[in-house]
Amino acid sequence: MTRVWLFLHFFGFVFWIGGSLAAMVAGIAARREDRAGLGAIARAQAGITKALIAPGALATVISGLLLTFRNSGGIYPGANTGLILMQGAGLVGGLITLLITVPTVSKLGRLDPEGKTAAYFDELRQRHRLVASIAGVLALTALVGGVLVAQGGYR
Repeated sequence: MTRVWLFLHFFGFVFWIGGSLAAMVAGIAARREDRAGLGAIARAQAGITKALIAPGALATVISGLLLTFRNSGGIYPGANTGLILMQGAGLVGGLITLLITVPTVSKLGRLDPEGKTAAYFDELRQRHRLVASIAGVLALTALVGGVLVAQGGYR
């Protein structure tokens, strides 16, 4: 059963990071668009978030927690630094993604960038940019921790 959870963990992480990179590229491309084009890009980012990022982050966090408690009973004093880094950064990044990024980008995808909601649209774009960047850095930090674990750890 551990192999199934490891598969879900890796598969979820690929969806989470891959989807985040796709949404980031779409956001960078938005710099060249006019106001009308921003709505289409926001809807694309919302679709990417709902189809890839959210399920990937959820699968990664759940499988990571199950693997942690199944194999060790939690974070224990003898854990190596890479494992603690992976667990901490992954859990915090996943929670930020699921609790802040997903609702923010979902609202953003429903708003009109040119109408009465233009100011709120811009505010949500800024929030999404900041929160998604923080969650992305934490996800990459967890990836580094996972590499340290795979390479025998770092004490």
